[in-house]
Amino acid sequence: MPTRRLYFDDPFQDNFTAHVLKCEPLADPLAGHDATCWGVLLDQTHLYPTSGGQPNDLGKLGDANVLDVRDLENEDILHVVDRPVPTGRVEGCIHWPRRFDHMQQHTGQHLLSAVFQERFGLPTVSFHLGEAVSSIDLRGQQPSALVLEGAARAANAVIFEDREVTVRYGTAEEFAEMGVRKQVERKGILRAIEIAGIDLQPCGGTHVRHTGQIGMILLRGCSKIRQDWRVEFVCGGRAESAARHDDALLARIADLLKCAPEDAAASVERLLREREAASRNLKALLPKLAEADAVSRLHSASALPDGTRLVAALLESSDPEYLQFLATALTRSPNVVALLALKETGALVFAQHSGSARDVSALLRKVLEQLGGKGGGSKDFARGALSDAAKSQAALALAQSLLAPS
Repeated sequence: MPTRRLYFDDPFQDNFTAHVLKCEPLADPLAGHDATCWGVLLDQTHLYPTSGGQPNDLGKLGDANVLDVRDLENEDILHVVDRPVPTGRVEGCIHWPRRFDHMQQHTGQHLLSAVFQERFGLPTVSFHLGEAVSSIDLRGQQPSALVLEGAARAANAVIFEDREVTVRYGTAEEFAEMGVRKQVERKGILRAIEIAGIDLQPCGGTHVRHTGQIGMILLRGCSKIRQDWRVEFVCGGRAESAARHDDALLARIADLLKCAPEDAAASVERLLREREAASRNLKALLPKLAEADAVSRLHSASALPDGTRLVAALLESSDPEYLQFLATALTRSPNVVALLALKETGALVFAQHSGSARDVSALLRKVLEQLGGKGGGSKDFARGALSDAAKSQAALALAQSLLAPS
């Protein structure tokens, strides 16, 4: 016989007694659990199996820890545990904080989906209850900020009214006559969850008894997922934690900006404008700075046996673009080779005057083959990056030795 699902009628029960019908080692190990696992079949259970977008419960069967709960094709429920459980009578218990959290999220999803469909014509096509946030995928036009705010306000209004949440049983035809939100094609007697005055939906999950137990719903974002719109949300304890985190984060940002929390957005916008202006000024100044730097470095350039002037420099705390500007400024002078590296990132720029017969791209390849990294370029100008920035100085030394072997 199928496992009797005690949570169908009383999801608030956190312990139960059952009979162990079978316990045997599992052929498929549980992901993330290296030790041997056992599969236990019971005559009845309060432990919810993963299904319908809702994760499984955790708990204990006797001394065994329940690691997973699975819905089998024959309507049995398999309990995956970390040690054998003797056949016969066993006491079971549920990890209540996890169960109640899932009840809040799942009932909140029913309510939120009902509001989106009833008020804005956006049906829910899928639901996922995640460890941190949950989500529903809506089909239809992109929900605007006003729609999202309106849906959250309407759902929370129902929560504050503390409406009754009840379990109903009937056929698909009977539920269709009662105005079910989403019809199903399953035959026989179905279980449905009704939120008084707003929603009726077939569902095998666990739910609270009154909407007030959801606590509140807080939307966390909306993004495009293929042809649908994914709305992320948190309910109850998760919403309270998220609100506290948001408040602490806003206070921290306001403190760093030396402004009131309500002025943080305006202060950030001002800083972004200032940063953009500073970035434009920096880009305009970099070529000029490189020209002056090049003059100074050329005065102290070392000479190779063939008369080539070599400038090799390991730069620190420089803008990555500066290497290119400096290399260009240096190699405007005849008979100059520039070997430049950035200490923090391992970026390399090898360049030479166009009249030189050498090939700095080939030189860069040889350095990267020995020290690791990627890059390339032309005969006169090549760029790359080392896999390990700590080897920047070694890269310059190697390049110099290849240019002028002793």
